[in-house]
Amino acid sequence: MERKFNFSPGEYYHIYQRGNNKNLIFLNDRDYRRFSILLYTANGTKTIQLSDHPRLDRFELFNLDRGESLVEIGAYCLMPNHFHLLVREKKEGGISSLMHRVNTSYSMYHNKKYGQTGSPLEKPFKAKHVDDDNYLKYLFAYIHLNPIKITDPEGWGGKRISDPSRAKIFLDHYPYSSYLLYGGENLQENKIINKNAFPEYFGETKDFEDFIQDWINSSEV
Repeated sequence: MERKFNFSPGEYYHIYQRGNNKNLIFLNDRDYRRFSILLYTANGTKTIQLSDHPRLDRFELFNLDRGESLVEIGAYCLMPNHFHLLVREKKEGGISSLMHRVNTSYSMYHNKKYGQTGSPLEKPFKAKHVDDDNYLKYLFAYIHLNPIKITDPEGWGGKRISDPSRAKIFLDHYPYSSYLLYGGENLQENKIINKNAFPEYFGETKDFEDFIQDWINSSEV
């Protein structure tokens, strides 16, 4: 299905994509980490083939020179059968180029590892234009709160989270999103994000923590 809009430099977009037939995209920690690395290495004007760097660990891979970024990523979350990105188009064609690179590289990795063919990801990827400040700020909550689906599926989608304290603890230990970056953790994966390309909603770590806690308490996500 074709999109009813074109990506425009300077504009914000919510990108999301799930596995074909809602199948799992990520089956273990290595899969999540591979995709996270691609969000960094594929987002640049220089082509990086991970197969050319088999001896580098994931920490060193985040130090490779990727050139100038194609898009600015403000938030991301990887879930077992889908993922979310909040991005700002930086260069014309940047989003499409990034998603093509990530999809192609991850599909090759996934199929080789699991002996499959075709893309594990449903195509085309979905996108929503974010042209409202309130909606943009809301997406920082929605994307980062997504892992609550794993620990409390009945409490997701506007229902009351059964145990807000447990939900917060789960988020604090979920390693496959930018949540820990906004929570003040110093991680290599932080290089995926450019907070400066987005409004400064959270001047301090506590501002973000209070923001998330308010959403957990309201459960209206």
